[in-house]
Amino acid sequence: MQNIKDSFIDYLKSQSPATSGKPNSYAKAMEVIEDVFFEKTFSDTISIWDFINSENVEQVYTFVREQQNSEDGIFKNYKPDSYWKKGYCSAALKEFGVFLNTQNVTLLQSNSVAKDFNILEFIEILDIANIFLSKTLPFQFISALQAKPFIILTGLSGSGKTKLAEAFSLWVSESEKQYCMIAVGADWTNREPLLGFPNALEEGKYITPDSGALELIIRAEENPTKPYFLILDEMNMSHVERYFADFLSAMESTDRLITLHPDTDDWQDCKIPATLKLPENLFIIGTVNIDETTYMFSPKVLDRANVIEFRVSKNEMDAYFDDPKPLNMESLRGAGAAMGQSFVAKAKEKGLVAANLKTKLMPFFEKLQQAGAEFGYRTASEISRFVAIYTELAKDSGITEDDIVDAAIMQKLLPKLHGSRNKIEKILKALGRLCLVDPEKDSFQGNIKETDIKYSLSYQKLKRMHERVMADGFTSFAEA
Repeated sequence: MQNIKDSFIDYLKSQSPATSGKPNSYAKAMEVIEDVFFEKTFSDTISIWDFINSENVEQVYTFVREQQNSEDGIFKNYKPDSYWKKGYCSAALKEFGVFLNTQNVTLLQSNSVAKDFNILEFIEILDIANIFLSKTLPFQFISALQAKPFIILTGLSGSGKTKLAEAFSLWVSESEKQYCMIAVGADWTNREPLLGFPNALEEGKYITPDSGALELIIRAEENPTKPYFLILDEMNMSHVERYFADFLSAMESTDRLITLHPDTDDWQDCKIPATLKLPENLFIIGTVNIDETTYMFSPKVLDRANVIEFRVSKNEMDAYFDDPKPLNMESLRGAGAAMGQSFVAKAKEKGLVAANLKTKLMPFFEKLQQAGAEFGYRTASEISRFVAIYTELAKDSGITEDDIVDAAIMQKLLPKLHGSRNKIEKILKALGRLCLVDPEKDSFQGNIKETDIKYSLSYQKLKRMHERVMADGFTSFAEA
């Protein structure tokens, strides 16, 4: 069976006279695209031949056409320049898109070789897309998704929360049918915007939501090896517990079932199933901004998620202003689709456990217990799984064991911490000391140096919470 490249060349020959130079010219133009756009701009492990969806090729075509028309575009140093200056590169891509539309997509997919998940390729392409993030954030994000497919992204407005969620879903999905971004409304008082409802006036009829969430879940259940992403933007615009209760319950139950309508004879012709199993390959990402129009999460919600906070440091903003660039989200589309299967396989893998966490986490349990915010077996198990996945993912990256434990503390232990000064001031100081190399030091004094801090993320967070409780008499994890 031929691969996609050879099939495309045969297609070109079949569409051209025997004496035509078009097949050779277009084949060479595709090589130019490989050399310039993929190998040098992305990675030599990413190929145009990995794109088997004509919609994705159309996005690459648009970008390549723009670059051809620019003297300072990505092709400017490529010789001979006739292939791009005469428009052969974009013309070949256009023809490739037509070719894909005429082929059996299932057959083409069988020729597309699945690849092991490689986070470094995602990080490389984030740079191409001009998405600026701290070094560890992509590792935290992906490790959290694979540890448990429900995460909450919070922090500074405009710091990249939604863009990271969108970027990863674009990158690892074969088509746009694998992700759905929904803006949560302030009027969401029940599950209907996500799951729909039975028609009370017509027995056997089910009203599906306009959001597309239900259809996404059904597609995920039908294709268990592919990743699907439900992105809930501004998740706390309404009370999460009201519209998301079925999801919270299902993700912790053994059968993971959500009931949609009665399973009776009157519903035999309904295309929507009576019960829906929350798929393990469905990844739910909520983004959160904190202001006077939003609601706080309850401990029930926080306990079921990894909460990742986004902030922008002075150095990061300084670097951005040195070389500001517009976002290029289309460069992400489908580039990591060959890794989707291995990404899902890792997320479904059971028995992932990190060793030697007891001595690191038990002191935090004891201090949190004093504030009534201690963690249970579920949190301990999820931390262990997160640390195991992060450790494997960040191998040879320069990220240390302390960095990984720090992320786990920040994401799973601190989000539920809140209270008045009388209740929480001493606890914050005690937790701050546990984040230092020498826990005997006074945690929030001005003489603490960077080298004194063992868990930097958690320490800085606790310090900010302590400053707020001293100034306002109350503090919580959430920051505006």
